[in-house]
Amino acid sequence: MTENTQQQRKNPDGSDRGSTDALNKQGGAHRDPASRGRTTIADGVVEKIAGLAARDVVGVHAMGSGASRTLGAMRDRVPGGNSSKSAARGVKAEVGEVQAAIDLEIVVEYGESIGKVTRDVRKNVITAVERMAGLEVVEVNISVTDVKLPDEDDDDDDSDSRVQ
Repeated sequence: MTENTQQQRKNPDGSDRGSTDALNKQGGAHRDPASRGRTTIADGVVEKIAGLAARDVVGVHAMGSGASRTLGAMRDRVPGGNSSKSAARGVKAEVGEVQAAIDLEIVVEYGESIGKVTRDVRKNVITAVERMAGLEVVEVNISVTDVKLPDEDDDDDDSDSRVQ
């Protein structure tokens, strides 16, 4: 090979083009996969995670205000209704690149300590979102919109249904 051909196969740092050393110096072969793109998490994803985590807490009867629960129950009964929306009912999330803030509306069972229930909900939501989404949860605001009394009928109860 001529000297000119050898120069054309060299990188500016003097290494051979295409060699493993050249790739390593440029970071191509051993770059962290996480640095090779960007992950975006939608607000709705965090809302579903938070909604399911909140429902898992003992003492939480339902999520959302009375109006949103009624509309959601009607939507769930309509064929082709979007039942995935029910997972995020009563949840609003604001998601940034590395942080999330979450607002919840819950209905607490009568007889349960509202303070204990809201502490447990906050802890469960923070743990679930941080573990699953990898986002730092900066705040979880909880609004208790109602208390479920033992003798109240559920809006979502199908016991009155004509067809079983």
